Amino acid sequence: MTNLDIGLSGLGVLVAMIALRVPIGVALLSVSFVGIWLVAGDRAAWGLLRGIPYSFAANWTLSSVPMFLLMGFICYHAGITKGLFNAARLWLSRLPGGLAVSAVFGAAGFAAVTGSSVACAAAMGRIAVPEMIRYRYDPALATGTVAAAGTIGALIPPSILLIIYGLFAQTPISHLFVGGFSAGILTLLGYVLVIMVRAKLNPALAPPLEERPSFREKVYVLRDVWPVALLIIGVFGGLLSGLFTATEAGGVGAALAIIIGLARRSLSYAGIKNSVVETIVTSAAIFFISIGASMLTRFLAFSGVGAFLTDLIVGLGLDHFLLMLGISILYLLLGMFLEPIGAMLLTLPVVLPIIQAADLNLIWFGVVLVKFLEIGMITPPIGLNVFVIKGVVGNLASTTNIFRGIMWFLCADLVIIVILMVFPDIILFLPSLLNR
Repeated sequence: MTNLDIGLSGLGVLVAMIALRVPIGVALLSVSFVGIWLVAGDRAAWGLLRGIPYSFAANWTLSSVPMFLLMGFICYHAGITKGLFNAARLWLSRLPGGLAVSAVFGAAGFAAVTGSSVACAAAMGRIAVPEMIRYRYDPALATGTVAAAGTIGALIPPSILLIIYGLFAQTPISHLFVGGFSAGILTLLGYVLVIMVRAKLNPALAPPLEERPSFREKVYVLRDVWPVALLIIGVFGGLLSGLFTATEAGGVGAALAIIIGLARRSLSYAGIKNSVVETIVTSAAIFFISIGASMLTRFLAFSGVGAFLTDLIVGLGLDHFLLMLGISILYLLLGMFLEPIGAMLLTLPVVLPIIQAADLNLIWFGVVLVKFLEIGMITPPIGLNVFVIKGVVGNLASTTNIFRGIMWFLCADLVIIVILMVFPDIILFLPSLLNR
């Protein structure tokens, strides 16, 4: 067998292992290690297995991942984000589908202190869904709204997916963050439009609220929002002003979250301990998969598969539309079965060289990629956010009802993807300002 044959066979084995539900990190590492052994010998395989985990984990940029995770877990255990939905409810309740709109805005606010779509959906699910059910909202609309709104958590900074993409693509994290912010706001507006149109056409889905809060009540409830506002201003104000880097922003955010939690007397020793443990466990899982992806990159380079696939795609003479159409289909299919980090790291070693050869902007592609991966979080049959919401709401809604509720938001997501592809400046405008 030639090296190219070994590389292509390795990719086939990798796909088979994932289909058999072998953990992605294990599949990536084992296939890459054996493939490098066959291509370059045992000394090269053992040498890379010793060196890559250290060189990857020692990357300074990666320190922001556990820090942003810690910030999110601290905010959750300290209850810093609890007031978001209540404040949004009082200010937006008069809109058609006001409670559902409030859930979307609450999710966007929570997204600004955590980089996790699952955490965002779980937090809003506990708060918003019972409230909507209490006001006789359609269970499918209530649960579908929160499951979809959770996906904003991976677009609005800090986004763990964007950090990891930036590391692999060697693109500035701060540029990805501000580009993701634009896509996140567009997604928020798209979801709000879906809710308002549906509630207007069929008021039975979201009965209007009878309560009419006074202006004083609206102002008073904002006292519960100041911790999140302070975090956003402290972290992203410093980031965009150049006071500190995106890597340092994670540490600043985690420290600020702890200070706020202690000042409000809502953060206990148990909360800090649980936050640290959850951060370590989540970071370890992310790093393990990322190290496997780094090994796969080396294997594809040694075997020549990366260059072969790039030359093959470029040689077909596909224009950017057809190329992105193919990549779109790939990620929509992967999103049905794989969680976002695994799907991204499984494919980046192959896809990135093709994107670079096609001279597509890596900042734009990274944000679009994350948007595709987040669509997978609500796509049947394994829409992770859907099952998270089901676990949170229990018998308030069936899994079938939740999937039925997200269909309208899936349609909105596809329209948003088309808009981001046709008008790339929506993503690239803010990053271009950072270059000035």
